[in-house]
Amino acid sequence: MTALTDTLTLSTGANIPVLGLGTWFIDDDRAAQTVKDAVAAGYRNIDTAQAYGNERGVGEGVRTCGVPRGELFISTKLAAEIKDYEGAVAAIDGSLEKLGLDYVDLMLIHAPQPWDDFRGGNYDEGNLAAWRALEEAFADGKLKAIGVSNFREHDLDNIIDNAGVTPHVNQILVHAGNTPADLIDYCRDRDIVVEAYSPIAHGEILDNPQVRELASKYGVSVPQLCIRYTLQLGCVSLPKTANPEHMRTNAEVNFTIGDADMDALKTLDARDYGESSGFPVYSGK
Repeated sequence: MTALTDTLTLSTGANIPVLGLGTWFIDDDRAAQTVKDAVAAGYRNIDTAQAYGNERGVGEGVRTCGVPRGELFISTKLAAEIKDYEGAVAAIDGSLEKLGLDYVDLMLIHAPQPWDDFRGGNYDEGNLAAWRALEEAFADGKLKAIGVSNFREHDLDNIIDNAGVTPHVNQILVHAGNTPADLIDYCRDRDIVVEAYSPIAHGEILDNPQVRELASKYGVSVPQLCIRYTLQLGCVSLPKTANPEHMRTNAEVNFTIGDADMDALKTLDARDYGESSGFPVYSGK
């Protein structure tokens, strides 16, 4: 098995490839070619979102990549601002239409709060309303799995305690220097698969001296070390790139980080995201 062929099993029984391609900041007019390049490199897990503005291009890439649809795992996300049932129903159908697909393998609520109030007010009722729409689309087969993103324990408790379906996935910020171990354990205890987005810390980890030293020790690049780290945590890893060479090297992670080095990476605190700190998910809230 390799990172491109290994899978985790969702509570639905479906398999999700442990290494996927993130598409944040990949323009819609480049997305189709990016997806085709990734599939040609062996990727079978592609992640997008309504907020990325590239569902049309991602869907085109999926439909024209030459690999049968059933061999691909395609995820998208309900916009964080949608906190009502009717809006969620319309947005789910809107994603399917933009993607040009009969179903998606996974759809997530992008965040527990709208982006302009991230980690702010209480949106429990709105999340339950949006979740009801996801549950219905899941029951109808439009969505093969449903989940959430950026949800903390309270947000997950709200869904688990008040809805019929426990989220199958929680996609969260995980990287060397930012390891939310308690949340990862919480999800694992409830059979919720954790997906790690920005496993290379949006590029800011590349110059970290401790991480560079460990990468040198294993004879790998910093991105390879960081991706391997998230995989050994038991997460699905979603590095983002439109560069075919980076796609190839990001998948060359068939080595093992030793226990002591894993512990060192778990306790590392490296959360300075530079110019990216303005984005809500990197804001430290």
